[in-house]
Amino acid sequence: MAEAPLVVVAREPERLIATVTLNRPERLNALSEPLMAELVGALVELDADKAIRCIVLTGSEQAFAAGADISEFASASAADLLEPRRRSRWAEVSAVGTPIVAAVSGYCLGGGCELAMCCDVIVASETARFGQPETALGILPGAGGTQRLTHAVGKALAMDVILSGRRLTAAEALAAGLVARVVPPGRWLEDAKDVAAEIAARGPVANRLAKEAVNRAHEGPLSLGLDYERRLLSLAFASEDAKEGVSAFLEKRPPEFKGR
Repeated sequence: MAEAPLVVVAREPERLIATVTLNRPERLNALSEPLMAELVGALVELDADKAIRCIVLTGSEQAFAAGADISEFASASAADLLEPRRRSRWAEVSAVGTPIVAAVSGYCLGGGCELAMCCDVIVASETARFGQPETALGILPGAGGTQRLTHAVGKALAMDVILSGRRLTAAEALAAGLVARVVPPGRWLEDAKDVAAEIAARGPVANRLAKEAVNRAHEGPLSLGLDYERRLLSLAFASEDAKEGVSAFLEKRPPEFKGR
């Protein structure tokens, strides 16, 4: 009998979205190397699909992902953790140009929290719990947790979460700026898909460039970000989608974006 895939992809072409589901429920979707390899492969494939304009990344109701697969660390050396392939997985997730909405329910800890923070919008169930518990194992977050969490919630709260193991409720994560929306437990996945569909209905060229511009603002000084934004606006303005969007607005009709 063939083993179940570690990642399940479901396309909804009529809504221009696809859902990528982490499928390791017996381990609370712990992020093993094989799972990360399948995930990156799925995201890269969807990123190249012009019929998909937004991706939803999710897990189960119990856990988005409860962390890295600790069993893989048991025999790992310091050199193993610096191995380029291991680090490249996370860079490839961050490099996906298609907007990604994380639909989070239950545990979102360690590597799971780092993965959610690689996404562009986090929609969280009221049951979601976010944290970086690595220091309890004598290690620290190593897939961007110390950096992205600090950017998202500020130094004081990031220190508390990382050093003490504090877990943030969905409401606390929303108030701190870690998540964009909190929804009832029964609605977390469908509401995330609705958000994705809203994103997908807008100009795909503009969305990709806007995502790039916001990330630049998040990572660098304001002056450079403003200059970068102006150059990306020029690129967007030169697209067929921009002409269609303006024409549709003036003609009072829905735009028909082509992604060109």
